[in-house]
Amino acid sequence: MKHYILYIFLSGCLVFGTTACKKYYEPSTAKSEADALNSADDVESATIGAYAVLKKPEYVRSMHFLSEYPSDDVAQAQTSSDDLSNCYRYTHLVDGAHATNVWMQAYSVINAANKVIAFVTDNESDALNQLKGECLYLRAMMYFNLARVFGRPFPQNSGTGAGIPLVLENAQEEFPARNTVKEVYDQVIIDLQKAATMMTEEKNNNFASREVAYALLCRVYLYMDDNDKALEYADKVISSGRYALLQGPDYQHYFRGVPEDNDETIFCIRHMTTENRDFSSIGSMYFSEGGQGVTGWGEIYASRQYVNLLDKHPEDLRHSFISPYTTAGTLEYPYAIPVTNIRYNTRLNPNTPMYYVNKYNYQEGLVNLSSPVYLRLAEIILNRAEANAKKGNLQAALDDVNTIRQRAGLNGNALYTLANIGTRTVLDVVLEERQLELAFEGHRAYDLFRNNRPLMRDYPGTHSLNNTPSTNITQNIPPTDNRVIFYIPNREILINQNLSQNP
Repeated sequence: MKHYILYIFLSGCLVFGTTACKKYYEPSTAKSEADALNSADDVESATIGAYAVLKKPEYVRSMHFLSEYPSDDVAQAQTSSDDLSNCYRYTHLVDGAHATNVWMQAYSVINAANKVIAFVTDNESDALNQLKGECLYLRAMMYFNLARVFGRPFPQNSGTGAGIPLVLENAQEEFPARNTVKEVYDQVIIDLQKAATMMTEEKNNNFASREVAYALLCRVYLYMDDNDKALEYADKVISSGRYALLQGPDYQHYFRGVPEDNDETIFCIRHMTTENRDFSSIGSMYFSEGGQGVTGWGEIYASRQYVNLLDKHPEDLRHSFISPYTTAGTLEYPYAIPVTNIRYNTRLNPNTPMYYVNKYNYQEGLVNLSSPVYLRLAEIILNRAEANAKKGNLQAALDDVNTIRQRAGLNGNALYTLANIGTRTVLDVVLEERQLELAFEGHRAYDLFRNNRPLMRDYPGTHSLNNTPSTNITQNIPPTDNRVIFYIPNREILINQNLSQNP
């Protein structure tokens, strides 16, 4: 069993039993019969409502904590009463707040999407088919994310382990059991392939479209180790001509502009200027202008391990996404080493530099506004590189890696050839480039575990509190560790006795 399991307080169930509790809760997987659709306007409203759920902090913020904080790109600078500490330290709880949030909000999106999918037949108008396709995409996105959080990486036992319950538009089971990871992935593929045939509008990156479905299919197949299919869908996205890598200063300000004007973003969770979450935003955890706690919490830093990797090439434009906090109380942006007078966090032993991250700040000039990017062209190019590396197309893989490195301002000996990678494999090179390029975007831990690699921390952070003595700053999470995935929320287990718990 995982460590630090929360002792369960049933809050009334101990007295009245689980039957009484059903009066207060329905399982998140329950099919909602309320608000039936009756018209095309209802379909549009329901679809917009499903997108709106993605913007809730209970989804987008909690999902970020579950996917990014277990990585070795970040360092937690101080303990927190928030469950985010458990996400970072791998001390998961059966009633973890962020896992519960993601489960409930994801099934809310799924239930909303199911209504549209059931209501719209496949031979309706182009406009209705477009909306149904978008809902198929949203359902697939939710199932894929849930499977990553609560089910083991697909390559472990070929997806035969327990995943999450599939609740489709024709579902009748009140208390569904968990489907296997493979069954969930198979449904994701079915939904995305059908969505791609139904979506004919080239909507902006705030919404799903054919290429958005192709991009997610590329990622899903890569996670399944189906490299031929990953290559097929990568090529569909890249050859579509809809997207282009940002260059130079535009790249350095990637996350600061108007999202729909960004030619590289394929799909993002759009937050308008009126939807600034301030201290409830993702960026508030990484960044605080004017000192810690002023404009944000500023409690999660870029890890020294990541910064050391980045600093191998001072000219790397990706330094622009790191803002070291200096003793003068200023932020160096953008920075290239060396940084003088960097401020140290004395709450950690040993003290650690305060490397703030700004990928989730300053959209349209607002310090804590961001529209988290879920899919972008750089990832698809690196997906293709990884698939080619695994298929033995080594030069093709390095060519794609070099495309990303050149965009980051690296040239000459900083570009890779088969002769200069030393004892490393091409896959090693690809995964390192994914770490550099996609840092803080929720990829790193999944990239390691699905490739049967451990996550190893050797830098200051609160993960050292797991150790005796706590001055031991190392943490090693093998890919087969129980803690690689999160517990099924205990509230769901109490309501639905057909759900099994993760060990």
